[in-house]
Amino acid sequence: MRIAYVMAEGRGDTDLLLHGLALRARARGLRLCGTVQINSDCDADRPCDMDVQVLPDGPVIRISQSLGPGAQGCRLDPAALEQAVAESEARLDAGCDLVIVNKFGKHEADGRGFRGLIAEALGLGVPVLVGVNRLNAPRFQNFCEGLAEPVAPDARVLDAWVKSLAATPDVT
Repeated sequence: MRIAYVMAEGRGDTDLLLHGLALRARARGLRLCGTVQINSDCDADRPCDMDVQVLPDGPVIRISQSLGPGAQGCRLDPAALEQAVAESEARLDAGCDLVIVNKFGKHEADGRGFRGLIAEALGLGVPVLVGVNRLNAPRFQNFCEGLAEPVAPDARVLDAWVKSLAATPDVT
């Protein structure tokens, strides 16, 4: 079982790292499933629109919703997230070499979202890489029973981790 996680400090940095990694891994011929997040329209005074691309080639699904000016609540659209989960699960069933999950967020911490995909992939022997933030890191570690390995938030280190998977059976 191979599961790793990456945490970057800056706003959107983990998203950029995982998106770049997915592009490079796909170019190397790896079959991917899961999601990477693409943020758009980020301003200092306005939250980003959050889209996820279902790997390897779409669709792109908007997982944020507009709550109006001054709203402080969670902007995640749970139905859209579950659509991304279902699309990812279908691709896992078709076979893949690596699962990338853009974020172990509040939904996953509460037992929903991508938890099932992560568990199913690990059960099939498919390596998993997850983006995690500091807020949800303890619950992620609990979910993984402490077995997830940290990977430094650096493109070269992430690429080396993916290349190390070639020594693992079932990975091309």
